Amino acid sequence: MNTKNYLKFCFIAIICMAATQARPQASVSFGADLMSRYIWRGLDLGGPSPSIQPGLKFSYTTKNEVHNITVGAWGAYCISGNVNEEIDLFASYTLYSMVSLTVTDYFFPGLNTGEKNLYYVYTPDSTGHVFEGAISFNGTKKVPVTLMFAMNFYGNDSRKMINDSTEGKIVMSKYIELGYKHSFKLFDFNAWIGAALDKPVPAYSSVGYYQNTRAGIINIGIKAAKNIKITEHYSLPVQCQLITNPMQQRVWLVFGFTL
Repeated sequence: MNTKNYLKFCFIAIICMAATQARPQASVSFGADLMSRYIWRGLDLGGPSPSIQPGLKFSYTTKNEVHNITVGAWGAYCISGNVNEEIDLFASYTLYSMVSLTVTDYFFPGLNTGEKNLYYVYTPDSTGHVFEGAISFNGTKKVPVTLMFAMNFYGNDSRKMINDSTEGKIVMSKYIELGYKHSFKLFDFNAWIGAALDKPVPAYSSVGYYQNTRAGIINIGIKAAKNIKITEHYSLPVQCQLITNPMQQRVWLVFGFTL
């Protein structure tokens, strides 16, 4: 069974398992974040421009909240219009609100060139898509610690070098992140540290998929978030993040709100 068919089988199995639970609850949500910068895993993906980040998702949860399946789309569009754009599709399964399995299809229109900039091209050597699988522990009230491991398994990832200096198979770039979360009376607090786990191939690529020059820490940050009451029936979610990438020796202070 190849990778694509295996993923289809797993996803169908998850849906069937959740469907056996009594009285499922389905919901649709959508909105957009307006962020002063687009920073992802310690990488500046938006340049010196604010970023509009719309999202749409469909969730299916069993009444006893044991199983949750979410599928959706997320994008990032910088206001300057001349820098990176992004559109992602994702599917996620969560068990007891604690452990999640997620598959994400990343695509960056305009960043790729030639055939890799065509959306419906999925052949291994020509596609601009990057498929990632991730598993995460989401923490609990008693254990407010999160842990996430992600790995690219198909598509436009960094590639290995073979003996004749031509491109080989993808590196299957890996990322791990440890986090802490706590809700205070007036705001929610998060802190995290993340690392790229792959070393770039010498004499072939000076940087890896995460623009890393070696395996190591690329993402340290803290975040404070709260809701500002606007009217009796509406509150505006706002957030502020301080993020640094020690490997690149860069730092960002990011502010944003959600509509």
